[in-house]
Amino acid sequence: MVQTITLEQLVEQVRTGLVGVHADSRKVQPGDLFVAVPGTSADGGAYIADALQRGAAYVVCRAASLPKSGTGAHFVVEEDPRATLGYLAGVRFNTLKLPFPVVGVTGTNGKTTVTYLLEHLFNAAGRRAGVIGTVSYRWPGGEQEAKMTTPDCLKVHALLARMAAAQVDAAFMEVSSHALDQNRTAGVEYGGAILTNLTQDHLDYHGDMETYFAAKARLFTQVPRLDKPAVINVDDPYGRRLLPMVPGGLGFTLHDVAVDGCRVLRGEVLACTVDGLHLRMNLDGEHWEITSPMVGYHNASNLLAVQGMARCLGLSAEQMRGLEHFNGVPGRLERVPNGRGVHAFVDYAHTPDALDNVLGALRKVGFARIITVFGCGGDRDRRKRPLMGEAVARLSDVAVLTSDNPRTEDPVSILEDVKPGLAACPRVLTEPDRRTAIGLAVAEARPGDCILVAGKGHEDYQVIGTEKISFSDQAVLREMLG
Repeated sequence: MVQTITLEQLVEQVRTGLVGVHADSRKVQPGDLFVAVPGTSADGGAYIADALQRGAAYVVCRAASLPKSGTGAHFVVEEDPRATLGYLAGVRFNTLKLPFPVVGVTGTNGKTTVTYLLEHLFNAAGRRAGVIGTVSYRWPGGEQEAKMTTPDCLKVHALLARMAAAQVDAAFMEVSSHALDQNRTAGVEYGGAILTNLTQDHLDYHGDMETYFAAKARLFTQVPRLDKPAVINVDDPYGRRLLPMVPGGLGFTLHDVAVDGCRVLRGEVLACTVDGLHLRMNLDGEHWEITSPMVGYHNASNLLAVQGMARCLGLSAEQMRGLEHFNGVPGRLERVPNGRGVHAFVDYAHTPDALDNVLGALRKVGFARIITVFGCGGDRDRRKRPLMGEAVARLSDVAVLTSDNPRTEDPVSILEDVKPGLAACPRVLTEPDRRTAIGLAVAEARPGDCILVAGKGHEDYQVIGTEKISFSDQAVLREMLG
């Protein structure tokens, strides 16, 4: 007969710190707890036998996954093992109640830039900040390379515990739609949430835009606390839908958008040049201005999002001046200096909207020509490929079509999917090898031209087949530009 105990009894065992908590059976040690989490491709219930063989003393699973006979381990039956894992992770790492707010940042584009800006602004105000995001996980005195935008539930709680030990005043966390849909943030009591925008991406996973929107909206409408500060882009149609659903939410706009019954932070772009941005803000009748070396209207929107959340968390209008010394994020319109008179940038833009934003920003600056090197990822949404080509064709003088991360797809087939969108581009070069393609762009460029290498940003690898191969757009550009 299977031995069962209550969740309360299990919590007392986890609280001692002597019982390890795992959702991966391969990590189980004798005496540990295994949580059989339902997965997108495999059910954790299938790995209970492996966890028991490795010495698991406790198992959390759904009733359907209970073994047919006794095993010596104690079982806790929970219909939502994901949520239970979050609660147990909070108990294990003492993160259910934190002495600082965790601000979740979600949206198709801008999440990384917003978390970097918030970190910089809080540091400039004399406060300590932690970040969990695409580039790295970091806190005062520590940093780890990021394996994914939003790590698994146990890793999230372990990182928040490190930040608590480092006495941070706030943590800023990129929250992907996948993480929200899979409840990888279970047990985290967010103290703030930001929506940057919502455009077509990840439809290979979500299926359609409404499902994608519903996943993002969970951060605002379902994840505790529901009274947390929420800052939402109302220049985005999905943001305009979301704001009235969030009591006490704050909208932000560059285009004087009003939402009935809702507070809105209004921003005005006074200047957008090669030297950066000059913005004027208005919130509840209070006005202030900042300048920023960041380029483009999309960054003006990011700056508004950051200021909206910072004001909600108690920073003053005067303290917004701390943003004036932030020079940018690795792989986000990152400039590659050279002596040829060519303006070279690397950017993470890998969606149609992101390409529109970054190329629109560069087009407004007034370069002689824009040469764009880009590709599309393999094993991902094929429907966005021609749309990415259209974005590049609209705003580039020369397109160099190449591979991004082809993964297990044929690189040439991916390029063929993109090509219909490039029909209106004045000049198109096609080269599947990314290094050679960057070389073609450099050979094409003349003084006064701008080269944008898009798609990979901070990533220092390519995924070809199932292998991760060392590759850096920045390093290749530096080498070829001398």
